[in-house]
Parts: sequence; C-alpha cells; structure tokens
Amino acid sequence: MKISLKILTFALLLFISVNAYAEQKVVIFDLKHALNNSKAGKGAQDFLKKSFESSAKKFNEMDEELKKEEQGLLAKKTILSKEEYSQKIDALRKKVIDYQSTRRKALEKITNQRTESRATLIKKIDPILNNYIIENNISLVIDKKSTLGGNPDNDITKIIIDKLNKELPSLNLK
Repeated sequence: MKISLKILTFALLLFISVNAYAEQKVVIFDLKHALNNSKAGKGAQDFLKKSFESSAKKFNEMDEELKKEEQGLLAKKTILSKEEYSQKIDALRKKVIDYQSTRRKALEKITNQRTESRATLIKKIDPILNNYIIENNISLVIDKKSTLGGNPDNDITKIIIDKLNKELPSLNLK
C-alpha cells in the first residue's frame, strides 16, 4: 500500500510539472531588425541618410571656401596693414564660429530626428506586440540579441513587422 501511494504521488507530481512546463510559450523578437526593416523604418533611414549627405556636402563646400579665404588672407598679410589684417582675421573667425554653430545645429537636428523616429516606431510596435502576446497566449518575449539560439519557428519578428507595416507605412519627417 505504501509503495503504490509513493508511485501515485510521484506520477501525480510528474504530471503536474509537465503540464506547467507545457503551458509556457516563449518567443523571440528582434527589435533592431524590426526597426531597420519595416517600411517606416527604412523610409526614415533613407530620409536621414539623404539629409546627412546633403548637409555634409554643403558643409564641405563651406569648409573649402573658408580655407581658401584663410589662404588668401595669409597671402595678403604682407600687403595689408596690421589693423586691416586684424579686422579681416576677426571677420574670418566669426565666419568660422558661425559655420561650426550651423554645422552642429544641423547634426543635432538629424540626431533628434533619428531619436524621435525610433521612439515613434517603438511606440507603435509596443501595442502590436502586446496584442500578439495576448492573442497567442505567450508567456515571455525575448529580444533576439539576448539569445544564443532557438527554434526559428519561435521568432515572431516577421509577423510583427508585417503588422507594423499595415499600421504605420511611413513616418513624416521634415
């Protein structure tokens, strides 16, 4: 009688632990991939890349002009009086300071736009992901960069990207 009670208890505990384990559903989600490969994410990246390239081109041209002006001023140093040379040097320094300030503001604007677009995408992904979790009775979502491996069937990144593309086809960056 004692042996059958022990076997029954062991079987019951084994059955309960298997059931509890079977109910846990863990999936993998690659946030970086979703941000970079959604329609809105790609559009934002293209816009920011074009903005950066056009700004860089404009600032390179301004940089060359300032260098030419400096070289011209250095060539005229012996011709100009000390006062006139000093005035032109001060004017050139002001132009350089304005150039640096404008360049810094342009880069900050691009950085802020990048940060805002990322935040907007994450805000849109969050409710989509939460709805998917509830609909599919998922216990845990792990970011792909935190995993060493896993079954590719547990990766929900493509599903979330498809839903994000339907809800947010583009970001309006200006």
